[in-house]
Amino acid sequence: MMRSHAAFCLPRIMTMALRTIKGLRWWMIGLIMLGSIINYLTRSTLAVAAPTMMRQGLFTAQQYSWVLSTFQVAIMLQPFAGYVLDAVGLKRGYAVFAISWSFISMAHGLANSWQALAGLRALLGLAEGSANPAGMKATSEWFPARERGLAGGVFNIGASMGSLLAPPLVAWAILEHSWQYAFVVTGAIGLVWAALWLWLYSSPETHPRLSESEREYIVSGQEAHLRGDGSKPSMRNILKQRNFWGVGLPRFLADPTWGTLTFWVPLYLTTVRHFDLKQIALFAWLPFLAADFGSMFGGVIVLQLQKRGLRLLNARRAAFTVGAVLMLGMGFVGFVDSPYVAIALISLGGFAHQTLSVTVITMASDLFPRNEVGTAAGMAGTLGNAGVLGSSLLIGGLVATIGYAPFFIMLPVLDLIGAVILWTVVRERPVPA
Repeated sequence: MMRSHAAFCLPRIMTMALRTIKGLRWWMIGLIMLGSIINYLTRSTLAVAAPTMMRQGLFTAQQYSWVLSTFQVAIMLQPFAGYVLDAVGLKRGYAVFAISWSFISMAHGLANSWQALAGLRALLGLAEGSANPAGMKATSEWFPARERGLAGGVFNIGASMGSLLAPPLVAWAILEHSWQYAFVVTGAIGLVWAALWLWLYSSPETHPRLSESEREYIVSGQEAHLRGDGSKPSMRNILKQRNFWGVGLPRFLADPTWGTLTFWVPLYLTTVRHFDLKQIALFAWLPFLAADFGSMFGGVIVLQLQKRGLRLLNARRAAFTVGAVLMLGMGFVGFVDSPYVAIALISLGGFAHQTLSVTVITMASDLFPRNEVGTAAGMAGTLGNAGVLGSSLLIGGLVATIGYAPFFIMLPVLDLIGAVILWTVVRERPVPA
């Protein structure tokens, strides 16, 4: 009787297992976003723990900038991560990187000098550089052209959400136990996500839960000339294209804002605005909450402009320009007396930065075929992180003598220059006859 009941249930269970999921592409970008949240949570842990570690004599402000620099140098190897993802596939490649960054984050708790910490940050940067190429590759595979901007906005929420979660979570871990415990907690969360990723993700070509109607909707909405021929990407060929520099240079100029928000704002609030750890937990996440809204705002601008007849690339350029103009408010952070007004202006900067950042990052999927998009996005990310590296070294070397105010002024100026480059250098990719 039990055997016959099992025989009756088995086909039903198999049918349920193969049942398609409506709007699966949005579930997949949600899974990617969750990975990005954890990626940025682990990389932001140090920024929140830095004041405590500094008080314990682990490093000075100058040494902290050197520690940050090793991360930025290593994450500039994003083309390597993108090439791996293009070559071995998104599912396997991203899983390896995620497991690696999780264990490396946990190992931060063993560091007993700034030199050891610098070495671990270098390894972390190498592994975490996979996040942006993975997100762009997934966006190019799973979404038609008209939805890529919004999908990119959803994915980029991960960057701000992870940074948003870091202050309260890390402060709790430090207050309850120690700064070492904070790194263990955030690293362990990454291992849980890696298991979910291996279980749930597949490409559109092989995913058993993707309906034929949705698969057709995705494929029919993608540019035929960007589907690629399956060949391995050529970095040399990408470097020769003006569109790469048209996207990469604005990222070089814009990404220092995110580096400032992630790595220096907690220290700024502690040393200049005299916030304690509890106040950091209460207020340091607000710029990243604003950035979440900015991620969606950039995608919405693009969609609305397209509905009004503007071509995709021009809609993205317009959204970038709106963000660059909004960034002007961040230039006044160093001139206001109220720390709460300063937090508000920094939050405006987070909103504005993600408005423009999501548009320029997503453009890699508009300009390069699918077999190159991971590599191209990684190479553009290298330029972005080179900008973060340069700004971090400048802040670490000069903040003690000139203060933070000049750097807050510099950030919107760089974004406006980036907008000019985006409008003048990027060209529509020719469609083969």
